[in-house]
Amino acid sequence: MFTSVSSRSASAYKRVAIETGVSMASPHELVSMLFDSLQVAVGAARASLAKGDIAAKGEHILKAVRIIDEGLKPSLNLQQGGPLAANLNGLYGYCLVRLTQANLHNDDVALNDVIRVIEPIASGWKEIGAVVNA
Repeated sequence: MFTSVSSRSASAYKRVAIETGVSMASPHELVSMLFDSLQVAVGAARASLAKGDIAAKGEHILKAVRIIDEGLKPSLNLQQGGPLAANLNGLYGYCLVRLTQANLHNDDVALNDVIRVIEPIASGWKEIGAVVNA
């Protein structure tokens, strides 16, 4: 019924650390954080699916969908971004479809497809940051 003081303290510390990291991050770092969180959410969905924890799988997939829908897609500038922004928009749309299919059909292949698409984009984004910040 009650959580321990140390558990509440650890949770509060983690929340403050995340909020501080977000408030001090550059726009590039924020997108990088979104990619990291997306990969963690999809990986957690795959692990939950493997354990047969369908409820947790659904929660992790919902988090992944929200990261794409509310974080990554809105950060695209489709007017000025040209073909690159249009292609990313299409890839994000594909990932949303595959996440929905994974959730409906408990499909690990669909989850793996999302990882397969997102990993190179996230890696390229981090490399851009390393060059820009050097």
